[in-house]
Amino acid sequence: MMELMELPRRGALGWRAASRIRETVSQLPPSVIVGSLLLLFWVGCAVFGSLFVPYDPYAEDFLVMLAPPDAAHWFGTDQLGRDVLSRIVVGSRDILLVAPAATLLGVAAGSVLGLVLGYFDGLVDAIGARLLDTLMAFPFIVLVTMTLVALGPSNLTVILVIGIAYAPLVARTVRAAVREQRKRDYVSAARLGGESALAIMFLEILPNVRETILIELVTRLGYAFFSIATLSFLGLGIQPPSADWGLAVADGYGFLTGGKWWVVIFNSAAIVSLVMATNLIAQGMGAFENSDR
Repeated sequence: MMELMELPRRGALGWRAASRIRETVSQLPPSVIVGSLLLLFWVGCAVFGSLFVPYDPYAEDFLVMLAPPDAAHWFGTDQLGRDVLSRIVVGSRDILLVAPAATLLGVAAGSVLGLVLGYFDGLVDAIGARLLDTLMAFPFIVLVTMTLVALGPSNLTVILVIGIAYAPLVARTVRAAVREQRKRDYVSAARLGGESALAIMFLEILPNVRETILIELVTRLGYAFFSIATLSFLGLGIQPPSADWGLAVADGYGFLTGGKWWVVIFNSAAIVSLVMATNLIAQGMGAFENSDR
């Protein structure tokens, strides 16, 4: 008898949860929904792509080298006869692993630095602000390229270099948000209550700047996708034998003058779609945050 009573109760809870999810989704800006769906598509390709690609992305077939798109190869083949569609699907793995890792590192380090500089005034903030300005004075791509040339390209070094390069940019944004929050009454009350500076920064201020950090995270993720593709194109990012999109663009670039456009165009479109997805999400989140205010 008790089991029969539990079934309707569980069903009601599930219905309420589904209703809340639908209500939350309906309140999201259309750009967030479109960008999220596009990003989820590529995540699905990265995780499950090897299960449904039509060809082995690494199998070479010299009989169909640089074959144009047709019924057998929808996106054509590359200079080694490898199916471009299969390589694009599987090639999403590395960029969707390296870019988020680099972004998380940069945002985490930049957020901590921004909290410290934003909370403490005087000499700490003055020195920190000057250091941030000095680091941001260097062109991003030049700084990253020089560092990777010195250290040698690998997925780990790309993650570390891009993460460290993004940290000052994130710190500047978080610092500005924290400086605005530290004037609020809840910070003064926490100080009067005897809370330590560390507790005020991470338990009081951090929750109130999380939207800023989240938007910065999504925005930097889009930049990371583009930066990693650029570095791979230059031979300093993700390395062969990966089916990385930037590498594919570099390999197919020389064939454009001969009318062999499909390798470059389709891989470039994949890069653009990832960057566009994150930009749509970031713009929608920014508009949603401003409307709440």
